[in-house]
Amino acid sequence: MSAIVVLTSAPDRAVARKIADMLVERRLAACVNILAECTSVYRWKGVVESAGEVPLLIKTRADIYDDVEAAIRELHPYELPEIIALPVAQGSADYLDWVNAQTVMEIG
Repeated sequence: MSAIVVLTSAPDRAVARKIADMLVERRLAACVNILAECTSVYRWKGVVESAGEVPLLIKTRADIYDDVEAAIRELHPYELPEIIALPVAQGSADYLDWVNAQTVMEIG
């Protein structure tokens, strides 16, 4: 099992919470941290813009990334949401075992 942290940002806390709840309920994430609102500055369609966003840190497994991305896209209102994954180079073995256990579908 290879752990990853997926980053995305939602336009508000309500959307962030819907995404987090859905990922954990579907066992696509062991844990989702919903962070404090931040300001994002970016270029969109040739114009520099800024917006308040709520970042999410999603702890999951690399082998289910495609399912995680698809699930985020289901609820995300943005035309082009940020969805990027970072590998976990090292971590507490107990915590990484927990991430794995929480993202494995139960049989029966």
